[in-house]
Order: sequence, then C-alpha cells, then structure tokens
Amino acid sequence: MKLLIFAGSTRLQSFNRQLAANAATLARAAGAEVTLLELATLDIPLYNADLEARGTPPDVIRLKQLMFAHPAWIICSPEYNGSYTALLKNTIDWASSPVKGDPDWARGTKPFEGKVVGLMSASPGGLGGLRSLSHLNPLLQNLQCWVAPQQYALSGAGQAFDAQGELQVPAQRQGVQAVVDQVLWASQRLSDGSL
Repeated sequence: MKLLIFAGSTRLQSFNRQLAANAATLARAAGAEVTLLELATLDIPLYNADLEARGTPPDVIRLKQLMFAHPAWIICSPEYNGSYTALLKNTIDWASSPVKGDPDWARGTKPFEGKVVGLMSASPGGLGGLRSLSHLNPLLQNLQCWVAPQQYALSGAGQAFDAQGELQVPAQRQGVQAVVDQVLWASQRLSDGSL
C-alpha cells in the first residue's frame, strides 16, 4: 500500500515533522511503501486567483500528482490558535484548485477523492493539538476524503522525543501505530472492494 505522510509545518525542529517521521518508520515496518513529503521542498506561493490565472505553479502540479498516486495519507497537523496552520490550508487550497484547460486536473477534488486519511497532531500543550484535527476533519470530508476515526494527539511534545527524534514512551508509539494500522487497513479494504 502506498502511503503519503506530511506535516503542516516547515519549522526545522517541528514536533509534527518528528511525529510524521515516526509514523513513516512504523508504516514501513508494517509493509507500506511510504513517501514522507516535506512541504518545504515545494515552491508553492500563497494562493491567489490572479497568480493562478497566469499559470498553476509546477510544484502544485507535482503536489497533485503525489496526492493522487497515494491511496492513503497521514497528515500531522500543528495547532495554531485552536486550528490548523496557514501552510496546511494553503497546501490544500492549491491542491484542490482546478487547473483550467488541463485534462488531468480540471476537477479540483481529483487528488482527494476516496483517499483514506489519518490525522495526528503534536503540541506542547495538554490537548496535543486536538482542536486542529477537529477543524481539519470536515475540510477533508468536504473534499471527499475518508477520514479515519482513529486519530492521535501527542501532548507534552516538548518532552516526547529523544535526541534522534524518536518517541520515547511506548504508549505514544502505540497511539501512532493505531492510526497507521487503521489507515492501511481501511485503504486496503477500499481498494479491493471489501469495505
């Protein structure tokens, strides 16, 4: 199963990027073919319809292709002011914007339709960024994603990772594993028609 994992942050020491890396390790151990996408590697400007009218940026097309090629995703969402980040919203807005005159990407929801998406968050606070997931969930459902009911919010993220970026507490690894397992399970069932 092909699995795309990314975090809604580009900060070098981002807890959510570390959480995404941990999820990738566990998913590979479970047999998934994982693409760990760093949003910082994409040259995607702030969404602007006038800019888009001059031509969709090449890295937006690359993003659409990556999303479409992976039937399963895991998104690790930081929480800013009780919601997801501007970076994550901008990424989703560009990926869902139709490319006029392009036979592949004229339908905006094409990269999202039927994707099984697992949601996780990490935060120094006691809720672990959980409010960002409650906002992200309906956004993804509106784009026709299947959002896995199993989610994980890592609280106390400032003390959760060791010097190598690995989760230190078994219960935390189990929380990530539960999301990984459900996303892979549901995606497999959808792809073979048994769900």
